[in-house]
Amino acid sequence: MAITAHPDDEAGNFGGSLRLYRDRGVETCVLCLTPGQAATHRGGAQSDDELAAMRRKEFAAACEILRVSRGIVLNYPDGQLHRQDLYRVVYDLAHQVREFRPQVLMTFGPEGGLTAHTDHSMASIFATMAFHWAGRGNRYADQLTGGLEAHQAQKLYYSTADFVLPHRPPVVSPPPTTAIDIGSHLQTKIAAFKAHTSQSPLLPQVEPFLRQKGQQEAFHLVASANGVKGIKSGTIESDLFAGVREN
Repeated sequence: MAITAHPDDEAGNFGGSLRLYRDRGVETCVLCLTPGQAATHRGGAQSDDELAAMRRKEFAAACEILRVSRGIVLNYPDGQLHRQDLYRVVYDLAHQVREFRPQVLMTFGPEGGLTAHTDHSMASIFATMAFHWAGRGNRYADQLTGGLEAHQAQKLYYSTADFVLPHRPPVVSPPPTTAIDIGSHLQTKIAAFKAHTSQSPLLPQVEPFLRQKGQQEAFHLVASANGVKGIKSGTIESDLFAGVREN
């Protein structure tokens, strides 16, 4: 499960890994907190509601390219995640985690990724708390009815990179602990980003960044319910499911 802030985040930050693991038979889920209704690029939309509807369709098209098993867009306000009630947002995310029951959870780092977007930072905070609280029976216990149970995902990763974007304030990213070779799926993730047609003016900026990352997606292992056995100091994981136990 990848928890993101805006439609198109799933492609640029996690797309290669999402498609790679889906091809290996893994069920995947993208949970996007906002429909991106406050975007600078409007795609001809005359209102925030119209843009939100447009971007939901683009998200669905991108998820189809990435073969995402379940794509969900919530309705929190774009650009305003820092103003939302933290306990309530984590409630919603914990419910989704308990329903989908992922073994691995991915999100941004609290720095907000390479763009340091405040929504990315808040998605990180919300997702991190959901990772921990979804596994505790004393958190949001009212959800635990009708067969829904607490669920502890086994690993939590933050997307990261070993470079910064030019002409922007510096961002201190978490050090990579994991490098996933996405191979030919670099083209897949670029195609998934292109599915967000309302955001096409960004493509000349985004595509070089995606190509700079190349055929690898980098992550920082934040937490492991099974410990970090097998991950020695100075070594880099090559599999998000390393050490994961079958449910």
